[in-house]
Amino acid sequence: MGNSSSMLTQYDIEEVQDHCNHTFSQQEIVSLYQRFCQLDRNGKGFISGDEFMSVPEFAVNPLSQRLLRMLDGQNFKEFIAFLSPFSSLIFKFYDYDSNGKVSFNEMLDILRDLSGHFLSEQHREEVLARVLQEEGYSRDSLLVPADFMKITGSSELRMEVEVPID
Repeated sequence: MGNSSSMLTQYDIEEVQDHCNHTFSQQEIVSLYQRFCQLDRNGKGFISGDEFMSVPEFAVNPLSQRLLRMLDGQNFKEFIAFLSPFSSLIFKFYDYDSNGKVSFNEMLDILRDLSGHFLSEQHREEVLARVLQEEGYSRDSLLVPADFMKITGSSELRMEVEVPID
């Protein structure tokens, strides 16, 4: 596990799930492993600081050096354990009413905050409805953490906003 030329076995997946208290589904672990292997360009089973810094979003993050101290040299299992608390934190961030479920309107509120006046309300609703529909959900769906992670983990939704500079 961790070598980019190797594949995860069912045993590896279950071991990682146990290690991260089942925060991630088997499918999510496989997806994360594929991404880990893409980042592990030298195939040594861990991601070096240089490999992390090759990710543009990571490199421009003002906290990248602090994160790098925590992440540099982690193998896949350690990397997953590091990510585990963030997935539940993100869910709680979206679950504004703290009922253990995320609604369309709660997701729309976050999208509204992120996009500001750069997207119309109609466009925001259309984008979010499409993302939900692609994963088999509707506007009326109330997403529990596993459903929410399925959508956020597999959607191709990207929040990219260009701000004109005068």
